[in-house]
Amino acid sequence: MVKGISRRVVVVDSPDQRFFEQAIFIVRNDAGGEGVTARELVEEARRVARGYTGGSRLSRAWRELNPLVYTLIGAGSIGLVWLIVTLI
Repeated sequence: MVKGISRRVVVVDSPDQRFFEQAIFIVRNDAGGEGVTARELVEEARRVARGYTGGSRLSRAWRELNPLVYTLIGAGSIGLVWLIVTLI
């Protein structure tokens, strides 16, 4: 039951809506009194959201690779190690 409490929130839409649509950040009551603009609040919310998701494009690319690519990379690595060991 809600009893007349009003809170300010920042809503950030998810770039990949496969699992989540939005992230909702509740703004502290004293944040507005420090001269913080709405744009700064949204940018800070986006920065925090990226921090929780890992945000790196490289890590996302590795997660989205086909398992066959992992197999080929592993086989190539083993073959390279074998070649180095037999030549030494």
